[in-house]
Amino acid sequence: MNSPGDVIIMAEATSGRYPVLKWDDGRVYQLDDDVAEEVPVALVYNGISHAVMLATPQDLEDFALGFSLTEGIIAKADEIFGIDIVHHPKGIELHIELASERFQSLKQRRRSMTGRTGCGLCGAESLDQVMGDMGNVINVQERIHTRAIEKAYANIRSQQQIQSITGGTHACAWVDLDGNISILREDVGRHNALDKLIGAKMKANAPAHGFVLTTSRASYELVQKVASAGIPVLVAVSAPTGLAIKTAQRCGVTLVAFARDHQHVVYSRPERIVHKEEQ
Repeated sequence: MNSPGDVIIMAEATSGRYPVLKWDDGRVYQLDDDVAEEVPVALVYNGISHAVMLATPQDLEDFALGFSLTEGIIAKADEIFGIDIVHHPKGIELHIELASERFQSLKQRRRSMTGRTGCGLCGAESLDQVMGDMGNVINVQERIHTRAIEKAYANIRSQQQIQSITGGTHACAWVDLDGNISILREDVGRHNALDKLIGAKMKANAPAHGFVLTTSRASYELVQKVASAGIPVLVAVSAPTGLAIKTAQRCGVTLVAFARDHQHVVYSRPERIVHKEEQ
């Protein structure tokens, strides 16, 4: 039996309707507002809980797969044998069956990340753990034309279904070299949206060449995640952080930010971006 004050999660809902009072130009209205939901999602590897995230309860298998890759728990999809989604009154557990060798490695470096919501560092045990070896530098000779960036930017909003209802989610999209969005995932957390996208890309027959477009700012964590997935180009519609720029330079990621109609700013590895005047 639930105690008074317990929050009961409707785990399947990506949004909910809530009664509100709206003030508009001197008048007050009573109406129902559509609001994006966020749910505690526990990632449980071989029976041991590793992390609890706050996420939009959609595309959770993609989330489990992408999170496992970008956190260095797996190196490839077939190191996960199965994912079970278990709903509870207060949240969701993702039960992930991990290959024994990977699970042993995970146990050796387990850290507490409960409550991590977006800073990318919460729960890390030391500075060395945060800023340690980022792996191989990405040397893919991708060439992205500005037309592809502009086309994807122009079309991403129309494909954000949860955002169109609630106004409360971020999106990350996989975009091919022609600017076509082949996969898009949404979440209240930009890092969760990226994990979902990377997980979906691992499973899908997506175009091999392209870039990630995110509707958020470009944080250290997003750069780290695309680098972990071997993706050479990250385009953000908002600003980068200084640490994101330094990390992109270190990892060989081309970081583009402030993507708008007919403009953007390239912060690292600019040789991958082909501008119109070069044609």
